[in-house]
Amino acid sequence: MPAQFIDGKSLAETLRQQVGDRAKRFLSQHGRAPGLTVILVGNNPASEVYVRHKVAACEKASIVSELIRLDASCSTEALLQTIQSLNTNPNVDGILVQLPLPGHIPEKTIIEAISPNKDVDGFHPVNAGALFTGQPCLKPCTPLGVMVMLDHQKTPLRAAEAVVVGASNIVGKPLAMMLLQAGATVTICNSKTQNLEEKTRRADILIAAVGRPGLITAEMVKPGAVVIDVGINRLASGKLVGDVDFENVARVAKAITPVPGGVGPMTIAMLLQNTLDAAESVAHAQSLT
Repeated sequence: MPAQFIDGKSLAETLRQQVGDRAKRFLSQHGRAPGLTVILVGNNPASEVYVRHKVAACEKASIVSELIRLDASCSTEALLQTIQSLNTNPNVDGILVQLPLPGHIPEKTIIEAISPNKDVDGFHPVNAGALFTGQPCLKPCTPLGVMVMLDHQKTPLRAAEAVVVGASNIVGKPLAMMLLQAGATVTICNSKTQNLEEKTRRADILIAAVGRPGLITAEMVKPGAVVIDVGINRLASGKLVGDVDFENVARVAKAITPVPGGVGPMTIAMLLQNTLDAAESVAHAQSLT
């Protein structure tokens, strides 16, 4: 029986509408809309597309968005000064520095300069540490989107075998931690993992987040597994594909996300949710003082 397609685009649209309703209530209660500022350094074509989608999504969800463009030759000091001004701006609830940055700017330094309370990407070490210890925090958008998709699918997580292929700080590691906290037994694989198929065939939930087209084949998937494809790869033909051999794996899996239209839209939806959560958190703290 062919796998059920997990429609991230449709779910993301529903979530964005819910965020929009919450944002309108926030405006009526606090006299201003939640605000997200995106900093784009240089003119990376892919980053231009991502930023355009994020700004448009904010407008539809009643979140004020600001795009700050900086030249590719801008200094680390200039970028840090820009971030500091946003950290102290009470109308800015979320700060997002679009990655990758030009090679002369250290990403670690920039990420750590963002106030953890406004770190809507969820990359700051304070938020990473809070996630690790199970404390409330802003979580990375893509892993959070995957967890929301699994919840929407009513995928059992407690005692499930989950295998995450990809160990990045942005997706693999935080997603593994979220799955672990949900009660799953988690295996993290990386580019050096030996006998990868042996690991992936154990998975009730298999997540691919490597950036290698067609890495996960049907032979690597346990029949009846839920397969989440986080990869986004553009082939020489211009076609967008994931890390999973979609057509063949869909014949084996119970459910599977398509690329495009799967995890990607959920990432932006979670960015909007994080921005609103950040705004509401600060407003709640202020009401207690």
